[in-house]
Order: sequence, then C-alpha cells, then structure tokens
Amino acid sequence: MFRFLEYLLIACCIAVLLVLSHWIGQQTYSWMPPEATAEAQKVDSLFSFLVSVGAFILLGLVGMMAYSVLFFRAPKEDYTEGHPSRGDVGLEILWTATPTLLVLWIAFQGFNIYQQLNILGLGQIVHLHTPLEPEKAYAAEVSDVPKPASLTIEVFVKQWDWSFRYPNNVTSNELHLPVNRSTRLNMHAKDVLHSFYVPEFRLQQYIVPDRNIDLVLTPIRPGKYHLKDSLFSGTYFALMDANVYVESQQAYNQWLVKVVGEPTTIKNQAVAEYTQPAKTLVKTGWYTVAPSMSPAIAQSAAPEAIAVEKKVSNDT
Repeated sequence: MFRFLEYLLIACCIAVLLVLSHWIGQQTYSWMPPEATAEAQKVDSLFSFLVSVGAFILLGLVGMMAYSVLFFRAPKEDYTEGHPSRGDVGLEILWTATPTLLVLWIAFQGFNIYQQLNILGLGQIVHLHTPLEPEKAYAAEVSDVPKPASLTIEVFVKQWDWSFRYPNNVTSNELHLPVNRSTRLNMHAKDVLHSFYVPEFRLQQYIVPDRNIDLVLTPIRPGKYHLKDSLFSGTYFALMDANVYVESQQAYNQWLVKVVGEPTTIKNQAVAEYTQPAKTLVKTGWYTVAPSMSPAIAQSAAPEAIAVEKKVSNDT
C-alpha cells in the first residue's frame, strides 16, 4: 500500500511538472516580436516546444534536489557516507534511453521545420545528398506542398546598403511586400557574406557572393518592420538597415505607381558616418570599404510593366 501511494505521488508530481512546463512554453510566444509571416508560426512552435522540454527537465531536477535536501538530510555530526547504488539495470536503461529519445525527437522537430521553409539555391553550396546525386537541396513551404511564388523581388546587398528591384523595374531602398501573398526574394551579395534578417519574420538567411539564394515567405501581418544585416561584414554593417512594409495588395500597387512618378533619393547612413570628422586623435589606419557617395535613385518603369503587374495582382 505504501509503495502504491509512493508511485501515485510521483505520478502526481510528474503531471504537475508537465502542466507547469507546458504553461512556461506557452509564455514564449509573448517573448518574441509579433509573428509577421506564416513561417514565423512554425519557428515559434519549435521554440515553445524546446522551452517546455527544458522547463520540465530543470523543474524536475531542482525538485528532486530540494526534496532530497529537505527530507533526507543526514543527522547532525553524522559524517558517514551513503550506501552506493550499483547494478540497477533498469535505472541505467532509463537515464540512457530517455535523453537519447528526447534528443532524437528534438532533432526530428527541427528538421521538419526546416523542410517547411522554402529556401532554394543552397544546393550549389551544401549538398544533402551524395555527390552522385546532383539535385539541388530544397525544402517545402509551410503548407508542405510546393507552390510557385506569385511575386519575385530581387534583393541586392553590398557594403553598405540594401536595394530592391521590383517586377516593373523599380529600384528602391524600401522592401514592400503584399500581405497574404507568397513572395520570392531572389537575393544577391555583390561583395562579401551578408545576412538577411527581419526579427518578426523569424527567417535569417546568409547571402553568398556569386550565388542566387531564393527565400520564399508569406507575410500575414501588415505593418512596418526593419531589415538588418545580422552578419558582421565590416565597419558599417550595423548601419545596413532598411524599412520593410507589409501592406495590402492595393497599397502595394499604389506605392509602385507613386515611386515611378516621384523618384526618391536613397539615404545611406554609412556615407554620413564615413565623411564626418574623426572623433579621436589617433588614427588606426584600418582599411575599410568607402560607402558609395552617389545614392541610388528609384528607376522609372515602363507603363506596360505596371499594367502587367496590376493584372497579375488582380489574378491572384
């Protein structure tokens, strides 16, 4: 009877730990910026799962330690050693099999999420197959069914700015994305390694020189976001940011027409930093790439290109 009550108490403690760790895992959704893409939902689910597992392990170990300290303390002036537990095959199997299965489950979940992110073009760099199979390594979209992106935007990054070219040949330093529409970003690095990262998108992708990296995403939350180069690429990499606007299809089309009629000068903060007087008396003489002194200008597009873009938008 006593043994049964002991097992029942252990089962109740495990149940409480499961409920509490699950609650902690659910709180992680408030730790991160709002989910702005469909892909972000998958990434946040994986993060919540990992936090729940970690919380269960931490609370379980700390609870066992606290229980031992409170109820199994040695009497005062007792310096004898405890009896060692040896030869418990069941315990050995338990603490070997459980972490192994847990790590395999976490690896499976991580790989499953990666497969649902549509990143193309990495087959030129990393092959997931044997050298005898030259197929490109790619992953499915969030829906697990490959679908062609209805819109493609060219992304160019260099020391020290971002630029974006749209289907109607407009070039801008702002990234505009229509909401609830699958968009392919065809990314190019003109000099060194860079990294495309928008925290609300939960997607961080290295951009490799001489490689075309395609990243497909589906924005779901309208708003203004900020693109950063999250990879150290030199002196002014921290200034390499760009505004990202997720908007309705109508607002997106209106912006395309407006930017053609009113070309705007692209402001490069790296130019201001590079040209300002030195703040120190000692000059390091370190080499740095001088930012382009002639900012890019939004290019005009042919009227028929705009009409084609509108037709595609209406069809989708």
